[in-house]
Amino acid sequence: MVKVLKAGKSQDELNKNNLEVSKIVANAIQEIEERGDEAVREFSEKFDKWSPESFRLSQEQIEEIVAKVPAQAIEDIKFAQKNIRQFAEAQLASLSDVEVENIPGVILGHKNIPVSSVGCYVPGGRYPMVASAHMSVLTAKVAGVKRVIACTPPINGEIPNATIAAMALAGADEIYLLGGIQAMAAMAIGTETIQSVDMIVGPGNAFVAESKRQLFGRVGIDLFAGPTETLVVADETADAEMIATDLLGQGEHGPTSPGALITTSEKLAMETVEEIERQLKVLPTADIARVSWDDYGQILLVDSIEEALIEADKLAFEHVEILTANPDYFLENMTNYGCLFLGPETNVAYGDKVIGTNHTLPTKGAARYTGGLWVGKFIKTVTYQKVTPEASAYIGEYAARLCQLENFAGHAEQALLRVRRYGKK
Repeated sequence: MVKVLKAGKSQDELNKNNLEVSKIVANAIQEIEERGDEAVREFSEKFDKWSPESFRLSQEQIEEIVAKVPAQAIEDIKFAQKNIRQFAEAQLASLSDVEVENIPGVILGHKNIPVSSVGCYVPGGRYPMVASAHMSVLTAKVAGVKRVIACTPPINGEIPNATIAAMALAGADEIYLLGGIQAMAAMAIGTETIQSVDMIVGPGNAFVAESKRQLFGRVGIDLFAGPTETLVVADETADAEMIATDLLGQGEHGPTSPGALITTSEKLAMETVEEIERQLKVLPTADIARVSWDDYGQILLVDSIEEALIEADKLAFEHVEILTANPDYFLENMTNYGCLFLGPETNVAYGDKVIGTNHTLPTKGAARYTGGLWVGKFIKTVTYQKVTPEASAYIGEYAARLCQLENFAGHAEQALLRVRRYGKK
């Protein structure tokens, strides 16, 4: 039996906020669609106080910016990108073209073809998300995407040097200092100075996420990525300090970032609540983390690890840390999650920044039907068929009858033409 020790905001409250965001985004997209660069510049001035001569950075500007980044930061970025590249290359190697002779004379196959052009969004604001450049730009390049453009907003009127350096080192073909709805719409729709792309990817705030939702269809997207989510599943072997640290460490992302604890130990749950309060008194980002925990934090007390698994799959959270005696039980049995962090030695921050797995992951229950961003998201698996004359006549008789069964006379005639042309004389 599940006992709710703490609950977050109701779905009704969340829906009210979503409707307002949706209206703002729809209006902005329409403006950019109708007025192009002029509207992009107006939104950039309004939201970011940013209106340069060109939003695109020249190669000379990029080189000057990269030169300003401390050597240690460049080394750290390269270390993270090496790990991410290696894992992405291993994933790519798992994708194979296929060709089989299904019936004598009937050759069927599939090919894996990279998307031609991709736009990558790298968030800014209070937290310049340097790592998002690795996760999107670099992964797209490993997949074989020919044109990868990247957008990130200025921060308080300043260029985020480390983010630009990460984009450049990851292999971005074009870099734009542009944020928010205006960046997403410009990449998807295209303007006089920004050529549109076939797919847009990357995390962002509620406005960026809603932009992706509304632009989906005219371009592809990676997934709907809302506010970051973190679930800790713990038994009596875990400790409250680690749980509190890991929940608040993700709660600092934003005031709407859900954090949850599912535990078999009521004692541990109470200790975690006390530890969260203690840490919030000293955490530099407590102004954000407290709101996210107060409004979106959850604690569920369950009777067993088996029940914990059921509840964890229901939540289908983005990040799931397993702090139990046997973490592999969840690896073997859990099905709905973005990324699993097994055991106390790892944590979400490793995945977010450096270890090699991608940090753009499904939220809001999307883990029920999709995984996160990876090389495969940038690749189209397309099929083809080749048929000998004899096989065409053989298949054609079956095809014609099946088409007639559905009253498709024109379809049937396609098949019958081959039967007449390639059948025995």
